[in-house]
Amino acid sequence: MSAPNNVTSAPDGPEPELIARARAGDREAFATLYYEHYRLVYSFLLVRTRNRHLAEDLTQEVFTRALRRIDGYVWRGTAFAAWLITIAKNLHLDELGRGRTRLETPVAEFLDPQVPGRGPESLALRELEAVEAHETVRTALHMLSDQQRHCVQLRFLDELTAQETALAMGRSVGAVKALTHRALQKLRWTAGAVAV
Repeated sequence: MSAPNNVTSAPDGPEPELIARARAGDREAFATLYYEHYRLVYSFLLVRTRNRHLAEDLTQEVFTRALRRIDGYVWRGTAFAAWLITIAKNLHLDELGRGRTRLETPVAEFLDPQVPGRGPESLALRELEAVEAHETVRTALHMLSDQQRHCVQLRFLDELTAQETALAMGRSVGAVKALTHRALQKLRWTAGAVAV
């Protein structure tokens, strides 16, 4: 399938019905699901790959895999988009593992031991601070509810928009914004309490 021209067209029926029809082999139902979710999957992969052509290729592979595995998908009230994003995440991780995508890894500068504040002690203290900050964030994330943690992960770690997050979580945009706000408030409070 090629990139859809009009990805905003509404599905012909409710998503569970479309999925059931697609599982039964109805190609039009699967095409509707494809057009409905193409932009979300492509955007998700483009943010991660930062390569338009690779994101397009991986998006096509997501839908190819979804079509092959649609008979194993069971509607449980969660958005079909969440299943597609899971496939996309796994494909992206596979791509990183194959090394076809080159990532730059920053390396430490060669430091002059004569320059104050840039010696091994300073570097060790900065690393220790980074570890402590990581532990503080990890502890704070565990204080969130499952829904809040999932929302924060989609919005800030997976870099989805509020609309994309709402679609992936099967919620309204307003509900996602409220969930994000409450989660960030709780994170700020928890991080402050842990840091003290």
